[in-house]
Amino acid sequence: MKGMSSVEDVGRCRPERLEDVSGSDPETTLSDGSGNEMYRLIAELYPICRSITGQGIRDTLGRIQQHIPLTISEVPSGTQVFDWKVPREWNIRDAYVADRQGVRIIDFKQSNLHVVSYSTPITARMPLVELKEHLFTLPDHPDWIPYRTSYYKESWGFCLSHRQYLGLRDEEYDVVIDSSLQDGHLTYGEYYLPGETAEEVLISCHACHPSLCNDNLSGIAVATFLAQSLPSRSRRYSYRFLFLPVTIGAITWLALNQDHVSKIKHGFVITGVGDEGGFTYKKSRGGNAGIDAAFAHVLRHSGESFEITEFIPYGYDERQYGSPGFNLPVGCFMRRANGRYPEYHTSADNLDFVKPTSLSRSLQVVQSVIEVLESNSRYVNTAPYCEPQLGKRGLYRAIGGNVTGRSAEMALLWVLNLSDGTHTLLQISERAQLPFSTIKLAADALKGQGLLRLAGEAVESLGNQE
Repeated sequence: MKGMSSVEDVGRCRPERLEDVSGSDPETTLSDGSGNEMYRLIAELYPICRSITGQGIRDTLGRIQQHIPLTISEVPSGTQVFDWKVPREWNIRDAYVADRQGVRIIDFKQSNLHVVSYSTPITARMPLVELKEHLFTLPDHPDWIPYRTSYYKESWGFCLSHRQYLGLRDEEYDVVIDSSLQDGHLTYGEYYLPGETAEEVLISCHACHPSLCNDNLSGIAVATFLAQSLPSRSRRYSYRFLFLPVTIGAITWLALNQDHVSKIKHGFVITGVGDEGGFTYKKSRGGNAGIDAAFAHVLRHSGESFEITEFIPYGYDERQYGSPGFNLPVGCFMRRANGRYPEYHTSADNLDFVKPTSLSRSLQVVQSVIEVLESNSRYVNTAPYCEPQLGKRGLYRAIGGNVTGRSAEMALLWVLNLSDGTHTLLQISERAQLPFSTIKLAADALKGQGLLRLAGEAVESLGNQE
């Protein structure tokens, strides 16, 4: 299902730490408890056995609904969604393999990863040689349980540690999977937050993996807390958050909203943002979208290692949003990319693998990206004939704080020089090699003194009065 894209730009250096987009110290932008709160949400969701359909994903969305006002949608099994059909609904109550003494040697109640997701029901007694055809392990990591699925092919199976597998005795075993696979529904959650315009920013995460903290729950947690942070701020854009079963969920949503997607101007999939690795951003299909530029800029000034990778049609749901019929400007934000850490899709992706500080920092990055999108305007210099006198207006002191005097001065001069109605603030930031926050503070200060106006805004120019 998931794969790596090629590396286009690697930011392995750690530049001198700069203020984040909001203009404050990146370590104090968020409340001290935000990382711990996200971690607690992950811990709450961790035991739930989720899959692409069923009660597990309903329970998960119900917990998220306690934090943000999700709208829950249910799409009947058999619904045609482009070349796919919504599958039958899968639920599981119990599963185990027991030896001749009745001891459960593989037990779903100990770890829901023990059962291959979407396993069909079975009650049987069989010899070890037959059972082994349905067992999955990780020989290179003998103490970990793999995560396996059989969504679209009726089958059954168990996952276990390789060490446990090697200890199985040559005898008969009782095999029970108390599951159901029948017509039902596919369930997804959606949160829409209107802004000043109908143009949308789409944030999407998959909500279907059982007991995988980084690849699944970290994206859910950061998306949830990002959604919580937006109502209190002014918003040029509207925001749509999707919590979906992977692949079939995005396909279903797109099929049901085909006439709506033209409103999506920026978007990203978020996943795998709780580990201690550096950041990874995978570009949108076009590779030159505004969301791509925003993430690249924020990551370059994040003070952390990062990679920018090109789009490939393999990975998470960015490949659905980026399919040629839609070609939406949707990238993917991660830490270590899928498949590039050994814990990926194993029982080692547990509560010890994700860290509150990593979650908090990931949330800060996406908040900074949102700030870039919201504030990335074009301005016009109202005093374009030579430099206006800045000192008498106290402008050098107006953008102090974490910005050094030299950076503050250069930010003012760059904004004045490039504010000709054709350059965005992000383009000025890139040209000046300064953080967006520094350029935005300079623009705010200049606008406050009447030296800038928004492009298209009818304001009397200062002309050559200076």
